[in-house]
Amino acid sequence: MDQDSHSALQQVEHYRAVVLAYEAVDQEIDDLIMAFGGLMENMPSDVVLRYRELARRRDELLNEMRTLEHELQMDDES
Repeated sequence: MDQDSHSALQQVEHYRAVVLAYEAVDQEIDDLIMAFGGLMENMPSDVVLRYRELARRRDELLNEMRTLEHELQMDDES
């Protein structure tokens, strides 16, 4: 395997790991919301802080996914 192929494979593996992390955080957010009847208003303040922390992390992962998609030329238009 040449260097370019190895690097591309590493990028794809990293992308896959980021997608799995995103899905896990998204599921944790869903579970948290559903534990309080689907309403953030029902959450105590410490849980709201946790929710916001998770949402921030999910946004970071989504941005990383988009960057990697661009680098891997995985745009929807291709």
